[in-house]
Parts: sequence; structure tokens; C-alpha cells
Amino acid sequence: MINGHGDDMHGCGVPIVSNFSSNVFAQLDNGALKRYLAEHLDFIDVYPQPEAESLRQALADKMELTADEVCVTNGATEAIYLIAQAHAGVRSAVLMPTFSEYADACVLHRHRLTVLYDLKEMPEETQLCWLCNPNNPTGTVVEKTTLKAFIEAHPQTCFLVDQSYEWFTEQPLFTAREAADMPNLLLLHSMTKQFKIAGIRLGYLTGSAALIETIRRQRMPWSVNNLAIVAGHFLLGQDNGLDLSAYLKETQRFRAGLEALGVLTVWPTETHILLCQLRFGKASALKTYLAHEHGILIRDASNFQGLNDSFFRVATQTAEENDQLIKAIAQWIAS
Repeated sequence: MINGHGDDMHGCGVPIVSNFSSNVFAQLDNGALKRYLAEHLDFIDVYPQPEAESLRQALADKMELTADEVCVTNGATEAIYLIAQAHAGVRSAVLMPTFSEYADACVLHRHRLTVLYDLKEMPEETQLCWLCNPNNPTGTVVEKTTLKAFIEAHPQTCFLVDQSYEWFTEQPLFTAREAADMPNLLLLHSMTKQFKIAGIRLGYLTGSAALIETIRRQRMPWSVNNLAIVAGHFLLGQDNGLDLSAYLKETQRFRAGLEALGVLTVWPTETHILLCQLRFGKASALKTYLAHEHGILIRDASNFQGLNDSFFRVATQTAEENDQLIKAIAQWIAS
């Protein structure tokens, strides 16, 4: 695992008042969840279900799946490493730039790894292909019909499509039912991202029963703790409260404001994630300035493979916070 993932507030050494570095909307309200968990603290006295069976069944019921087509995990990252372990030693391809843990998990489990920057470049002998859709850090989405046709044209390859940010785009994506009906597609989902519960760690995989069984055989018992299971049951009946259309409209306003500074290239996005490139200077210097002078945290994106030290990433926050960041960058430019 690399150092420098988003939301590294613990390593800043200064108070942070606006956090743009993690791909969540910081203003999501988890008050009801916190109150619910406070009423269920007795669950910390007993072991959790070995495979979070009740939550697995509840997820399956909601998505019109069988329990055998769902695997609940300790965040999306546990799922990534379980998949790599289940396919140890295979030929893997990762579509870059993207979340580093796919490649890290492949290296740990001795995969023969190919790095791609265009899906059409995937070698025919690839046994496992990893892609994030919507993608982190670019915010782009591979068009669903294009991706489906590509997967169907490569039946010898298993595809892991990480849809952790599916709740933050209006573009069509695979449903869990569609994935379960395809023999070579696994979908990764993140309640962590959907509900801003990074400290709880809760994700799940969906796919055919055969593919899910290969993953479940690798997992340790009790990896999902009782409070996470309780939270999962509670959140299944909730909406995250986000007005997605308004949020994405604010993202485009925010993007235009950043570009208007005249010193940034901001990648087009189909979600709330904005990848930015400085035309001069280093992202690390901007990050330090913003944290120490304004209490604002951005993500230095230079450690994404395929990017250099001029890249940083932000996730849209409130209009007021977004304007404060634009103003703070303008002050950094002037200084």
C-alpha cells in the first residue's frame, strides 16, 4: 500500500477545515446512523457472523440476487486483495491512471502485470482485468454498452469493475443483476463511499455464484465487525440525502472556476471527482500551502501511476468551500 491516499488529515500537522482530498462529500449527515449505533453498542460484546450472512442476504434481497451472488467485505479494499489472492499468479491488466491498490494487490499475489492506458490495448492472454468505473482519479466513465461489448468479446478474461463511485454519476452503469448474469464480470460496491463511513469499512462484491465462491474461499472469518453489520442493515433502508443532479451541476461550476484561474488544466468529469494539472509548480507545494495557510486539504496525485508531480485531485464540496479553494489557489499564484 502506498502512502498518500486521500484524506491524510492525520499527517497534516495542522487543523483542516475543508477536506477536498477524499472522494466523498463531507457534508453528508450521518447523525441518524450515529444515534442508531449508540443504541446497539452491546454488539461489541459478541463475535460477528463469520461472513456477515444476514447483511449478505439483505443486500441480495434488495438487488434481486441470491446470497451466493454477494460477498460482504471490510471495505472495498479487502475485496481487492481477496480477488488478487483468489487469482494468484495470473496475467492481470490494470487500466491506468487509477486506484493504486489494484496493482499493489497484484504484485503481492505474484500476478504478471500489464499496465494499460487504453482498454483496447489489453493483451489477449489477460486472465484478469481491473478497471474503476467511474474512475478515480479522473472522474471519467467508460460507456456501458461499449464496456459490455468488450467484456463479452473477451470471455477468457475475468473483469473486475470497481463501481465504488456509482452513487456519484448519472451515467448508466452495470446493475448487480446484470453482473450476476455474466460469467466473467465482478462488480465492486462501496457503502463507505455512498454514505461517508470510511471509519466503519463496508463494501461488497456482486457477480455470478461461481465467481463469488472463488472469492469467499479466500476470506478470513469475522472480517466485517458487528457494528459494520449493524450499520449496513440500517443504511440499506436509507438514502444518503444527496441531491445528485444539483451536486453534479455544482461540480461543473467548480470546474469552470478552477479553469478560469488560467494556471490549471482540469479534466472533464462525469462524477464529482476533478483531476487538475498545474501548468507550473508542484502539487505538493500547493498542498502544503493550502493546508498551512487556509486549512484546506487537497490530494497530491503525483503518486498515481501515469501522472507526474504537477497533478492534484479534489472532490466537490459545498459551493462556499469550493469558492474558498479557488480563492486560496489564486492567492498561492499571486504569492
